[in-house]
Amino acid sequence: MTATHTRPEPTAKQEWATGLTVFAAVMLFLVGLLDLFRGIMAIAEDDIFVTTRDYVFEFDLTGWGWVHLALGAVAVIVSVGLLKVSVWGRVAGVAIAGLVIIANFLSLPYYPVWSIVMIALSGFIIWALCVVRRDNLFDLSEERPLSEERPPHKV
Repeated sequence: MTATHTRPEPTAKQEWATGLTVFAAVMLFLVGLLDLFRGIMAIAEDDIFVTTRDYVFEFDLTGWGWVHLALGAVAVIVSVGLLKVSVWGRVAGVAIAGLVIIANFLSLPYYPVWSIVMIALSGFIIWALCVVRRDNLFDLSEERPLSEERPPHKV
């Protein structure tokens, strides 16, 4: 005899929690990718950034490029961990998004509008990762058989 294992139907809370985690993972991936590009731009071409005098946190733009490049690479890696619904991914996601906020705040005069956009996106990532409780998450790595999927919603 074979045993049939059925998974309980996820609740609406679990689906919302999973949706927010996927949102955070995708947004963190995009923030990481955009930070990678920003780092490459700062390393390769310094003249596309605004240079200001008398800024308290004045650093070399190439140095900022390496900081953004490293943060972007780590953010992309952590976003994969978020899709695996791991606890380390959520903790690291909040930490990396926080570091991205700090780095973009410190480099605000060099690329002001973009820094504000990245700060806002990172804020949404932190919110999405912190609002969800662990027990509400639905495992994304397990695939449901077609017979267990819900029928499409009719309008």
